[in-house]
Amino acid sequence: MKKELTEKAIVLLKDLISIQSFSGEEDKTANRIEKWFIENEIIFNRSKNNIWALNRYYDSNKPTLLLNSHHDTVKPNTAYTRNPYKADIENGKIYGLGSNDAGGALVSLIALFTFYYKQKKLKYNLVIAASGEEEIAGINSLRGLIPKLPSIDLAIIGEPTEMNLAIAEKGLIVFDGVINGTATHAAHYNNDSAIMKLPKVLEWFENFSFEKKSNLLGPVKITITQIHSGKEHNVIPAKVNLVIDVRVNDKYTNEDVSEILMKEAPCKLIPRSLGLGSSSIDINHELVQSGISIKRITYGSTTLSDQAALSCPSLKMGPGLSTRSHTANEYIYINEIDEAIEIYIQLLKKIL
Repeated sequence: MKKELTEKAIVLLKDLISIQSFSGEEDKTANRIEKWFIENEIIFNRSKNNIWALNRYYDSNKPTLLLNSHHDTVKPNTAYTRNPYKADIENGKIYGLGSNDAGGALVSLIALFTFYYKQKKLKYNLVIAASGEEEIAGINSLRGLIPKLPSIDLAIIGEPTEMNLAIAEKGLIVFDGVINGTATHAAHYNNDSAIMKLPKVLEWFENFSFEKKSNLLGPVKITITQIHSGKEHNVIPAKVNLVIDVRVNDKYTNEDVSEILMKEAPCKLIPRSLGLGSSSIDINHELVQSGISIKRITYGSTTLSDQAALSCPSLKMGPGLSTRSHTANEYIYINEIDEAIEIYIQLLKKIL
């Protein structure tokens, strides 16, 4: 059954690659995922472009384990030399947009759910959710689906981790910053230029650090990613706009970090959202210990995922390599998917 599931999972991945599925436009990949459930006689539900199902012998008296990954993609970047929607197989690799992030994880988790779907007397209920809008943290992502799902006690989020256990994940706050000054004609002297204040502001952000560091996630990381100012060559603008990306470790809440920065920073800061907090699971949790027993490494992840939508213990785990995500000519190895399905099955076998 495992071999057959693996072969079908690879076919599913190739089909998903061939279908454009930018965030918010995943309806056709959702249709293809529906076909998997129909062919395997699995009762499923659909909400927007999110597909989800419960194991056949679901029991509301048992705790529930969520298996989740996403089927939306970013847009292909201009460095692609291959057709991003053509799932070519060369030298053991499947090429194509979304193959690594996170198609490989998604089809592996769907195969895992299918493997356990009809089994009786499981310790945990299983819920599979193939969700959309992960790349934009949209309202129709896992975040919007959660109220429709049964209460979730534990979760595995499928993202490329080389099948190691990301037992903590940094949160994210994006701030819009404003440096205010006085607008004047460029020919006139201006001692209140917003642009001339910029170097000191940049220096402040470069040198500022949060006191608490995490063993798993390191320090809170602050990065200025955008700077915008002015429209005409002969006008000194009244303000400089900044975008600041802040990755939050598990020693602070997003609210704590926002409060500190808004008080201390030498410019006005407005957080776009405080809802993408850090995530973690105790290293002694039985799911983590199961992973350790099959020689999976634990670590802290700096990248954001749909874990941020969850309030229960969760870990991030899936085939592929994080640094391949969003790159030109994205790919995943076929043997990574084969290995992932086997490791997922062994991981759950020890707790189910």
